Amino acid sequence: MDGCGIGRAIAFRLRWAKSGVVAFWVRKRFEPRELVSRLCLGFCLSVCWSIGLGLWSAPVFADEVALETTVLTLDQLTKRVQTLAQQDGTQQIDLRRFSIDLRPDSDLSLREPFYRLIRGRMRQPSSPIGLDLSYSTIQGDLDLSQLGEQVPLYSPSLPPVFSTAQQQQLQRDRRRLVQLGRLSQSLLLQPLGNALQISLVRGPITLTQTTVDGAMSLSSTFFQRAINAEGLQLNNALDLTEARFGKVVDFSGAKFRQGVWCRNSIFFERSLWVRAQFLDTALFQGSEFKQSASFSRALFQADSEWKDVSWLGSVDFGQAQWQALASFNQGKFVQAVFFPNASFGDRATFREAQFSEPVNLRGAAILGQIDFGDTTFSHRAYLNISGLEFNAEEAKILGNPGQIGRVLSVPTLQGNETLLRNLVRNFRQIDQFSDANQVEYLTENLRLRQLWQNLVATNLNSASLESLTELGFTQTQAEAIAKSREQQSFQRVPDLLKLDAIDLTTYVNISDELVAIAPRTLTSWSVDGLHWLALNGLLVLTRYGTSVGLVFATGFLVVAYFSLVFWGVDRFRKLYPYRMVPTVEETIYMVSSGAVLSGVSLGAIFQLSERPWLTLLCLMLLIVPIPTLLLTVLYRKGRFHDLMESSYFVEDGGARQLRLLIARLPIIPKFPFFRDRYTPILWDRRWNWLNYFDFSLINLIKFGFNDIRLRDEHLPGLISTLVWYQWGLGLLYVVLLLWTLSRTIPGLNLLLYF
Repeated sequence: MDGCGIGRAIAFRLRWAKSGVVAFWVRKRFEPRELVSRLCLGFCLSVCWSIGLGLWSAPVFADEVALETTVLTLDQLTKRVQTLAQQDGTQQIDLRRFSIDLRPDSDLSLREPFYRLIRGRMRQPSSPIGLDLSYSTIQGDLDLSQLGEQVPLYSPSLPPVFSTAQQQQLQRDRRRLVQLGRLSQSLLLQPLGNALQISLVRGPITLTQTTVDGAMSLSSTFFQRAINAEGLQLNNALDLTEARFGKVVDFSGAKFRQGVWCRNSIFFERSLWVRAQFLDTALFQGSEFKQSASFSRALFQADSEWKDVSWLGSVDFGQAQWQALASFNQGKFVQAVFFPNASFGDRATFREAQFSEPVNLRGAAILGQIDFGDTTFSHRAYLNISGLEFNAEEAKILGNPGQIGRVLSVPTLQGNETLLRNLVRNFRQIDQFSDANQVEYLTENLRLRQLWQNLVATNLNSASLESLTELGFTQTQAEAIAKSREQQSFQRVPDLLKLDAIDLTTYVNISDELVAIAPRTLTSWSVDGLHWLALNGLLVLTRYGTSVGLVFATGFLVVAYFSLVFWGVDRFRKLYPYRMVPTVEETIYMVSSGAVLSGVSLGAIFQLSERPWLTLLCLMLLIVPIPTLLLTVLYRKGRFHDLMESSYFVEDGGARQLRLLIARLPIIPKFPFFRDRYTPILWDRRWNWLNYFDFSLINLIKFGFNDIRLRDEHLPGLISTLVWYQWGLGLLYVVLLLWTLSRTIPGLNLLLYF
């Protein structure tokens, strides 16, 4: 068929397969000969393209084939041991992507030659030689301790390959073994002997994505170089007992289907267990982590034992999950500990643990019970529980009474109110009222800070553009904020980050000076101001009703102060035309007793108050200005009235006894028969100064010996005002005292809250 026939046939096919319009376009667009040539050219190009792709993809195919494991034979093992591979500047025995049969009953009989050949090669005195088993499958048990050189623990000298810290640790091991040997001899047991040795592996070990069907042992071995076991799949137990790791150990992504035994092991450098899965018991008892350790996102399905573990570096358990018991008893945490977003599904215990730095439990979930009993916290240590998921009906937080509540810390009230209420309920249910009160004190401190922020900070929902720009926003950012709040008010300060115009640097620098609340009026601002003042007074004077000692200390300081004031008003009357002043002996008694009572009260305030100077300032503002003003006016005017030589204070002579005098007023009744019962206190008695302390105590606390009041005749109004002022303060003080007692006495607490 000629070219024209071929062209007509193609045109017919196109016309038959598609519409006539397309066929007409083909005929008009191409001549038959031209169409045939173009088709041949396209066919040749496609063939060349296919060949090119085949050549280009050939290495990839070969690489994919190489990913498949091959059975390791004795000849291959011998060849690999003799021919070393260079990886990361270190010579290594390359056994990657092999299926290695180390079962004792295997027909290949590879178990003995495997350890013998590799051990002989790695023990050579040249530079350290490593072993790479990445992507391999080990059938049977893998004992890496057989690859090392035996070093006697009792040898007086050690190889120079050990660092100073490692040599010191081995010396401690020797001393411990000597002590155990002496103990065994004293108990008539079999002695340990002097032949105890430790295996030394000088080269690095690589087990990336390695699968071990049996158990793996690294016990009683000192690994001089790093161990990289990322993605290790271990179907049986892992034994790390008495192992020493001189460099980084990486078990990230490893999966341990059986137990992990890591007793008395030492990690000199970082150890990484990120995303590791412990499907059976994990035992790290007595181990020591000298550098940082990371168990981030690890999974513990069975019990994990961390008793007596020394964490000398930082510890990261972020997002770790415990589905069974987690025991950190007697652990020593020298650096910060991180449990952010961790989950404790069962019990977690930290009994007798020691914390030197803060513990981060931010966002963690406690579904069972966490116990901090007998735990020691340094002055820098605390528990950051911000965002903690905790339900007092289903979970418990335990600790030493009076201690655990003081180490709980939350940075802000917003977002943590429910948590703090649950904590209060938790401590009340286990009868730890002091800790419940401490949590409430923390809550109100945060509320005080929030009120102050609302009073002085810039409100995003009402601030003008000028205020925003003066604060640090650019004009464009201020306009973006104004436009956004017109559509919807800001609910939180972090909502600023949703605006494209606000960058993170600006937010970090200015966020502490911002609030996001409803626009405020002068009335609401004043109410919040009064609330802030009242709450501040409760916190500094009574620790929000949590410290009875602080309340009594402030009360007795007020009693001592007003006792001196009343004594001065009553005994220092005038100097001319004739002197009316107390004797020197009475002055010494009064001033010295007032100083002693004030000194004891001040000592208690400085011991019990977190802000003692603020407590004293608040107290002085209540008791000093008004009495000082009244006394200044009184002595400037002078006193000219009858009964100048008689005391202003009278006592009820009908009975001498301790009385609770809450219902009575500070001035005697005007009925004449009552005047016969009350007689002026005596000035010419050596014990007269005690009457002023008695009156000040009765007037403030409504409790005292006998009943001393003001007379109702020839009494200057300024003196009456002074007494009534203390009486009014006494009413407030009694209310605070009863409120504090009700919050600290268990029986009254139950009546108040339940």
